[in-house]
Amino acid sequence: MRFRNPVITTLLLTCLSASPVLSATAALSATGGPAATAIVKDAGTIQLGNTVYRLDGIDAPAADQLCIDEHADVWTCGIEARDQLTRLIGGKPIHCDDIGVDPTFKKRRLGVCKLEGDPTSLSQVMVQKGYALNVETSATGRFKPDQATATDSRAGLWKGCFVAPRDFRLGKKDGALLGNACPADRDTQIRNALFPDDLPMPASCNIKGKYAVRARVTGNVGIYHLQACRSYPGLGNPDRWFCSEEDAQAAGFRRAYNCRPPKGK
Repeated sequence: MRFRNPVITTLLLTCLSASPVLSATAALSATGGPAATAIVKDAGTIQLGNTVYRLDGIDAPAADQLCIDEHADVWTCGIEARDQLTRLIGGKPIHCDDIGVDPTFKKRRLGVCKLEGDPTSLSQVMVQKGYALNVETSATGRFKPDQATATDSRAGLWKGCFVAPRDFRLGKKDGALLGNACPADRDTQIRNALFPDDLPMPASCNIKGKYAVRARVTGNVGIYHLQACRSYPGLGNPDRWFCSEEDAQAAGFRRAYNCRPPKGK
């Protein structure tokens, strides 16, 4: 239907622009939609529907990262950090404010994610619990007080000794040792424990990753090998273990060229 009276047309446009229904729709579009059930992929990544979000402002351990506890024993801190996030969410609806493409992996989004009805972000809680580190590209340090408290109380990772998750993902064996139990006279032993020659495979994470100089040709840090790859059986002592191809790609690894393509592709 068309209105020929310009006054009526102007009034209708004004009313439509102020419509609360349209405003609500626009808000949902900007923030990524209503709350939904989350799938925890690792301590810093969740999936809502078809969208994967990296929790903004933190650096959290990958599933295969190892740490040392207060008794100098090795523990699977990456799995424990992931499980902490799972327990924190507890199956409750999650809402993520979408703040853009993840600059480290274009297939993911950055999100400020919260439990429905809770004003505190999951990122902040994970730092408070000592299972993630404050990371700010803008250097505002919004979680620095939370990290300081976690450090002082020896919470989570801070009870023992570890390297920053980013250093582990890059295989930076000379990275700074963090935590409250890193005796200087055991530096070599600690680093050998954090980066063992035989890195244990986390459950259901059977994709092998190996750092490789030749991978730099394609802008990667290493190569991953699926069970369908001819190279898989003979590849011992992987540097990394991944739970999915997306995880491997997000970490900067490319698929081995001798792999058969997945079914349906």
